[in-house]
Amino acid sequence: MELVTFKKEMHAQLMDSYPKNEIDSFFYALTDHYLGMSKTDCALHPTRLLSVFQMIVLKSSLTQLKKQVPLQYIIGQTCFQRLSFNVSPSVLIPRPETEELVDWAIDSIQSSNAQSVLDIGTGSGCIAISLAYTFPKATIKAIDISESALQIAKQNAKQHQVTVGFECVNILENYNTKDTYDLIISNPPYVADSEKKQMNANVLDHEPHQALFVPDSDPLLFYNTIGSFASQHLSNKGLLFFEINEQYGKSVIALLKKLEFHDIELRKDFRGKDRMIRAKK
Repeated sequence: MELVTFKKEMHAQLMDSYPKNEIDSFFYALTDHYLGMSKTDCALHPTRLLSVFQMIVLKSSLTQLKKQVPLQYIIGQTCFQRLSFNVSPSVLIPRPETEELVDWAIDSIQSSNAQSVLDIGTGSGCIAISLAYTFPKATIKAIDISESALQIAKQNAKQHQVTVGFECVNILENYNTKDTYDLIISNPPYVADSEKKQMNANVLDHEPHQALFVPDSDPLLFYNTIGSFASQHLSNKGLLFFEINEQYGKSVIALLKKLEFHDIELRKDFRGKDRMIRAKK
């Protein structure tokens, strides 16, 4: 089969589920990953014949796309902070708004000279590893409840040759540590169970629910727990960063005020949604 023929087949099979530009982006991501062909290469060599093996992996990818499997899980990689990260269904796919949170943390570390960081709920390790890559002399620790997620995170740390201390911890249980940190950062589960019906199948059916959802009865569960932990384990004038559900910005601010944090700032993401908070001990 020629490359251009496979592209037409992709569009024919996916057109009922995805817009044309997204199908094009899938095609170019797959050809880059499996064939080593750039978008320009594809345009210059549309009649390139695909080998049997290439057809097998491309058609397998097409089958998974039809089942709404995220492209990042299909190729096993995604980009975050200009770095490549391994991902699997054990971890959430890093989002652009989380990159904005990390950008804010980087700016704050540079201005405050923070030397120690804790990432709570690290998943793929994208936050901790990005910070360790930017600040190689800082002491970075990352925790997560999932051993399988930590295996992915450790692979990513090794790939980028950074030092991060990983530990399997359920932050909702009593986390016994005497360590203190200059900065604590977390992108915890914050989607209420009742919001599931609004979510796309590619997220709902394939990304880990443990990293996504909180009960309707206690939507601030993780913010309360992590905020209380941070109040005890941040150094003087230490900083706490959260990614948040846009619906709960005011509620998280009120919670942090009760915990005696100050200089609390709520920021919008690139879509104009209240999505991140910084507070000082």
